[in-house]
Amino acid sequence: MGKVISINISEKKGQRKKPLKKALLLENFGIEGDAHASGEWHRQVSLLALESIKRMQEMGLDVTCGDFAENITTEGIELKTLPIGTTMSLGDSIEVEVTQIGKECHSKCEIFYQAGHCVMPEEGIFIKVLKGGTLMPGDIIKVHGLK
Repeated sequence: MGKVISINISEKKGQRKKPLKKALLLENFGIEGDAHASGEWHRQVSLLALESIKRMQEMGLDVTCGDFAENITTEGIELKTLPIGTTMSLGDSIEVEVTQIGKECHSKCEIFYQAGHCVMPEEGIFIKVLKGGTLMPGDIIKVHGLK
């Protein structure tokens, strides 16, 4: 089991994301109001572990939740080890499926230039929303297994 630490969105792609007190995850779409929410694709929502962010902080970077453009910052789950097809529940009612581990970094971000490394391309994951609902920081994440 893990926990939601922060929920983050941005109006435009390529920006650091700002935290929300609660978010609506829409079935087969993503997080309402986020630039990456667009429905029929496999990268509706991105997740990154707080443990990954802390490693970058230990390298001397002044970064926090949302700075890696992740939608949901988690704690207590080693996200990058989850196989594609793993299902999880977020909070009381949201059901999601892992669709991608990591991503190709097409244009080096500000963080890469500061540290020579960025954790999101290697340790971030992407999910699609199977069943929507409201999500808040502090909500529990349960990993169920492969679909």
